[in-house]
Amino acid sequence: MTDPILNECINPVCPFSGKPVEPDSLTTYRGHTVGFCNPGCRDKFAADHEAFPDAMKLFDARISELGA
Repeated sequence: MTDPILNECINPVCPFSGKPVEPDSLTTYRGHTVGFCNPGCRDKFAADHEAFPDAMKLFDARISELGA
């Protein structure tokens, strides 16, 4: 798997803070690049995305919008 890159990110803002996504704060979710405002937010989600149902809901809705 390749590292996620910003231009493939499905969300423009962090689901936790609402701040813009940063290039050093990307991870993957269900095969899609998702972004956060800082590595701390990214690491929280990546460690246990099930603990953040609101973020999952946001990402799932965006994935559905993309038809993926």
